[in-house]
Amino acid sequence: MTRIAVLTPDPADSSYAGQWPTVLERLSLALAGADITVVPTPWTDHVDRADGLSGYPLVLPLIVWGYHRDHGRWLQACATWVEAGVRMFNPPSVIGWNSDKAYLGRLADQGVAIPPTVWVEGVDQADVDAAFVRFGTEVIIVKPRVSGGAWKTLRLSRGERLADAPEGPAMIQPYLPSIETEGETSLLFFGGRLSHAVNKRPVAGEFRIQVQFGGQYAALAEPPAGALALAEKTLAAIDEDLLYARIDMAQGPDGGWLLMEAELIEPDFYLGSAPEGGHRFAEAVRARL
Repeated sequence: MTRIAVLTPDPADSSYAGQWPTVLERLSLALAGADITVVPTPWTDHVDRADGLSGYPLVLPLIVWGYHRDHGRWLQACATWVEAGVRMFNPPSVIGWNSDKAYLGRLADQGVAIPPTVWVEGVDQADVDAAFVRFGTEVIIVKPRVSGGAWKTLRLSRGERLADAPEGPAMIQPYLPSIETEGETSLLFFGGRLSHAVNKRPVAGEFRIQVQFGGQYAALAEPPAGALALAEKTLAAIDEDLLYARIDMAQGPDGGWLLMEAELIEPDFYLGSAPEGGHRFAEAVRARL
């Protein structure tokens, strides 16, 4: 059996204690089928020195949940891993820039369709009021540029006052009603190849599709053609050597597909909904080894 490392959350952070072990178990079972043994290790143990990772032929940062709340150390860790030449996939250089959603603006400059977005260094009521005027919409979304799991993400209606605003750089977008009616669609790619597609829908009255908010997930037999085209365009624009990628999309008011996020750090592969994806991921890892 080949032993590889999988980076996990900070042991001092109990936020995800009830969730990440299940994700680790699914990954471990899938990789065991390819004769690969997973050794979990907290990413926070390797911020300033990479000695503890150097002995592994491959390191996967697949469960580094919580990095967004310690972003400075996260960027330091990525720099440490780059300098030490840790064989990590996705590469530490990629998971560094992918931790700040400003990358969506760079992809938009390359022709990738994203929702209309206002970028601000610190959101206040004036920014919110201006966004309603600019977008001509009745509902907007405010979220931090560095976030995860809808952390500090707000949905505001016109006339509603901003409260508990995210600190630091943020983004404001018009709310997409299709999230409630059609959901969000995720396409999973392993080794550059499409593995599976999953549709995610919020429960009634909710706009967040994460499981902790009651989100309901279902595997799709085939990805919508427009979604697949956007995902492929997104990956071409990113142009990095990726082991895995999850491309999240939703439909805009005109029915066209818009990129919500290109998750290249610690995406949930939704193996609970699409267990066959585990085998495809294991094959992609074995190919790297």
